[in-house]
Amino acid sequence: MRAVIQRVKSSSVRVGNKKVGKIENGLLVFLAIHKKDNTDKIKKLVEKTVNLRVFEDDKEKMNLSVKDIKGSILVISQFTLYGDCKKGNRPSFINSADPQKAKLYYEKAVALLKEKNIHIETGSFGEMMEVSIINDGPVTLIIDV
Repeated sequence: MRAVIQRVKSSSVRVGNKKVGKIENGLLVFLAIHKKDNTDKIKKLVEKTVNLRVFEDDKEKMNLSVKDIKGSILVISQFTLYGDCKKGNRPSFINSADPQKAKLYYEKAVALLKEKNIHIETGSFGEMMEVSIINDGPVTLIIDV
């Protein structure tokens, strides 16, 4: 599993003309599932995400998690994070999980995040989405599990 995590002041996602998810003050998580991923990796990524200390404390040190600040998480599926651009000019997505597995794992990750008593919003799996982001920092991290 691979996640690109951004600390945001706000973020929203639209499918067509409909806003399907919106958060204030929290994390935007772009999530990709690898073809060899297993369910243990979902739990590991969820724990890492909710406990990641990327928010500043009163001494301006990144010591607080999204749980600590009572923030929100917007999760967007993004298979292109496994795009391989080593050869040619067209990315290969051979390492991305097939859509059925990816959707199952994405939904499991979202369900586990919701169990953490954090406000969770999502995009629409498999849809063309427009994501709006107001980065905070910016702080952007890549997590591979």
